Amino acid sequence: MTRRPILIAQISDPHIKAPGSLAYGRVDTARALARCVATLNELAPRPDLVVISGDLADTPTEDEYAHLARLLAPLEIPFVAIPGNHDSRELMRRCFPQPLFPAEGPLNQLQPVEELDVVLLDSSVPGQPHGELDGATLRWLDAILSCSDHRPALLFLHHPPFRTGIWHMDRQNLRNAAEFATIVERYPWVRLIAAGHVHRAALTQFAGIPATICPAPNHAVALDLGDLDEPSFRVEPPAFHLHAWFADDGFGDLVTHQIPIGNFDGPHPFFGPDGKLL
Repeated sequence: MTRRPILIAQISDPHIKAPGSLAYGRVDTARALARCVATLNELAPRPDLVVISGDLADTPTEDEYAHLARLLAPLEIPFVAIPGNHDSRELMRRCFPQPLFPAEGPLNQLQPVEELDVVLLDSSVPGQPHGELDGATLRWLDAILSCSDHRPALLFLHHPPFRTGIWHMDRQNLRNAAEFATIVERYPWVRLIAAGHVHRAALTQFAGIPATICPAPNHAVALDLGDLDEPSFRVEPPAFHLHAWFADDGFGDLVTHQIPIGNFDGPHPFFGPDGKLL
């Protein structure tokens, strides 16, 4: 019998503001997150874990994190979170506590899910839009991967360690990607690097590993692959990623699905009662 995969849902960049406020005067990020939570709860089979890969709040303030906690309360799946450039480590510790948070410094976390290691890396730089994995984080990652007994690992961080071609986002990406790559290349059991920050889906390879950017539940950074336009966003169909780990063959396969947020027509059968294709 084929074993059910381990399912890790990734949502990113909720950008929750104080109640009644809209992001950029236009986007109701609270309503968008509520729709996202409803879609997550309706998934069957249900994910084993939800990873929120940064920019939980927008400004940030205690009111925003309190509002975020209320919006996440209906979520029926365990979740973990790392900060993005819009977040505050100290406010997350105080207003949005998680048992895996370290007492000080970056909010790096290790969350085992059966035989899979979910590794969360804090790439935020207090007061800055760009990302960096500081020396302590890189040493922690090296130690985690070196003593994992070859357990497959999925690495999550907010800032992509690769360029997207969207100039105003690329200047905010992970500044020390080469140091990160040096560690990743040592451990072939790293199977995915998953980021957020850009509010739109992307796929590439980094240090020989599949690397993705998770779309957002609210608004998308405009796909500006030139260098003349002002930074802008679009309200596009919202989505999140579902990473499925299949361990049946001994080595394991990872597949990432993009899940649209909302209610859609279906499911409808392909075949009629007579077994013939409709």
